[in-house]
Amino acid sequence: MSSRVGDLLVRTGLISPDQLVKAQEAQRTAGGGFLGTHLVNLGFIAQDDLLQTISQQYGVPIIQLLDYSIDDSILQLVPQNLATKHSLLPIVKKDQTLTVAMVDPSNIVALNDIKFITGLDIQVAVTTEPELKLTLEKLFEKNVSYESIIGDLGDENVEVVQTQDSVDVNELEKATEDAPVVKLVNAVLTDAIKKNASDIHIEPYEKVFRVRFRIDGVLYEIMKPPPKLKNAITSRVKIMADLDIAERRLPQDGRIKLKLANNKEMDFRVNVLPTLFGEKVVMRLLDKSNLQLDMSKLGFETRQIDDFKEAISKPHGMVLVTGPTGSGKTTTLYSALAELNKLTTNISTAEDPVEFNLMGINQAQMQEEIGFNFASALRAFLRQDPDIIMVGEIRDYETAEIAIKASLTGHLVLSTLHTNDAPSTINRLLNMGVEPFLVASSINLILAQRLARRVCSACVQEIEVNPEVLVNIGIPAAEARHMKVKQGKGCDKCAGTGYKGRIALYEVMPMKEELREFVLNGASAAEIKRESVRLGMMTLRASGLLRLREGTTTIEEVLRVTAAD
Repeated sequence: MSSRVGDLLVRTGLISPDQLVKAQEAQRTAGGGFLGTHLVNLGFIAQDDLLQTISQQYGVPIIQLLDYSIDDSILQLVPQNLATKHSLLPIVKKDQTLTVAMVDPSNIVALNDIKFITGLDIQVAVTTEPELKLTLEKLFEKNVSYESIIGDLGDENVEVVQTQDSVDVNELEKATEDAPVVKLVNAVLTDAIKKNASDIHIEPYEKVFRVRFRIDGVLYEIMKPPPKLKNAITSRVKIMADLDIAERRLPQDGRIKLKLANNKEMDFRVNVLPTLFGEKVVMRLLDKSNLQLDMSKLGFETRQIDDFKEAISKPHGMVLVTGPTGSGKTTTLYSALAELNKLTTNISTAEDPVEFNLMGINQAQMQEEIGFNFASALRAFLRQDPDIIMVGEIRDYETAEIAIKASLTGHLVLSTLHTNDAPSTINRLLNMGVEPFLVASSINLILAQRLARRVCSACVQEIEVNPEVLVNIGIPAAEARHMKVKQGKGCDKCAGTGYKGRIALYEVMPMKEELREFVLNGASAAEIKRESVRLGMMTLRASGLLRLREGTTTIEEVLRVTAAD
């Protein structure tokens, strides 16, 4: 039914027909969701404008669900599966009229279903999809107490495997089917989703067994299950990820797909590593609904995004994105691919692993064990009539050489490297054995990035800081004397940390003619950096200080993720 909303927005001139088609494509790729939310996520319309238009055109009021207290007796009038299926929630009953908060008031099927089930007259109020989902999770998905689940296990010793070498697979499988073990693993996975964690670490030590979540780039200890459970819990995760539970000497990779109550799907990328006291499990959460493909919303400054767009719009050459693991390189590359993804373009990617499926792009999963690596994938791509190639990572000379040659023969090549900043990427390629003239002539642009934690908007406060501290991190003395910074004091919304979400810091280095000369003359990374800054490049530290001035992040975060210039 949401196509009616799309047609309405086109008629009122708030979006173009082309934008509607793109949003419908994004809706199909994501496997559903309200069309209006996809339009908002793509930056085609503001959330407030969408709400106001729907409210006016359908004659329904706007409601702020998060500020609303809903009585349990009202909640029970509509089954949970129906509420999540149609993205709606009953909020008030007066006489024979039930007021329902909906995302899409044009959904006649939903209204008929609710009217039939309740036998009441239905009145509609409109709300946003994120607000509705949050309220549904809060009301229907009650938090599971880890302590109560572990308590259900009693004193029974669930640990079946006594040594690293002897494995009774049947006994181990039996232990993993123990209801509390299943419930505990499920609780860990759903809790990680609710807390917006990016990774789950399940770690066995000699006398301690712990679970940690990485939230906004920082690890927090969540629980310490009894060490006797380590084999049962690890094996349960391995069964879910379709791994070999009998193999405990070699690392293994797998994937878990979890379906939540509101029909939302979440992928977990699972890696199991044998350690001294058992197998350590790390799970990366891959939430497609949070994948930001709109480049203008990634946090670039105007000049930076102009330089980046110019570099990826060239018909050939290399664009390199650098930074440590978990710094958002994949998101930046995917946003570039989304920008370049057209019917007239053939795009192939070599990834290890493929994190998200992108419609219209040929994505290849690397398999080192059979010799299908980045270098061999690149060679195959060049026989597939490509326009644009994305290589997950340039790790060695062979991959670098093929990628550079491809970029010099009429192809646009996107890739990543692990370096500290943009200028040092040049030296990294030279150290791999690539000739300076090849580096100078092939690279269009190098982008370095980091993710800093964002100050929580719910508990933000302004504080005074010793000017000397500000001068030491790079703020000019005259500005430091009267500058105030912001930080979060800690609240329920940010779990007392003072931070909620993350913001990207960028260092964008276009390969201008002056820099090409520097590379050909064998300049050091420091010399290349000085020249880039002279030509207008904003360093990672300068980008961090800009966010500090805006009040988006804190001094501690700037120091944590960036080095002094």
